[in-house]
Amino acid sequence: MNNTFKNMKKGFLMLALFGTMLSFAEGPVGGINVEGTNTTLTLDYAKKGSAVSIKDSYGAVLYSETISTTGKYNKNFDLSFLPDGNYLFEVDKDLEFEEIPFTLNNGVAHFNKSQEKLFYKPYLRVSDDLVYINKLNLDNKNLTVNIYYTKGNSMNQELLVSEILTGDSKIEKVYKLAENGHGTYKIVLGSGGRFTETKIKI
Repeated sequence: MNNTFKNMKKGFLMLALFGTMLSFAEGPVGGINVEGTNTTLTLDYAKKGSAVSIKDSYGAVLYSETISTTGKYNKNFDLSFLPDGNYLFEVDKDLEFEEIPFTLNNGVAHFNKSQEKLFYKPYLRVSDDLVYINKLNLDNKNLTVNIYYTKGNSMNQELLVSEILTGDSKIEKVYKLAENGHGTYKIVLGSGGRFTETKIKI
């Protein structure tokens, strides 16, 4: 009976976490408007703290801005200072980021909507010695999980977990850390070529 109750509680918790992730999803970019060398990027809804950047084909950041207010975002960019080539706008949100590629020709941007990509970030939450990892997987990207452990003041780092998680629409996993001992845990999550690192002391 106790096990059944614990499983029900765990199920409700995971459902609540998944619901939170859905509420964080902000939706796609509102639109792109090009007039000569001027390109206007519109976000129908942007949260404070989201970021907009322009990158070249090598991933180098040429422009970056943190959105200061929540609401509709509208920004005009004069791209004539950039040489002809391939670039992209990147919109970095709470739990997702969108890539909007474009090609510059004589300072005029050309967009192909079919090349736009939306990626979902993993969400990590810590409660006592439990680590909850969730990810919307509508982009069908695997999630790599590596957990390292360092005991006390030791300089030696031990790899405890290294696995690849998959799922049709969402990925969920819970890890219990304390059974490995007190110390520092480093959790590295990777998906879609992006990696995040979180350190936890227990």
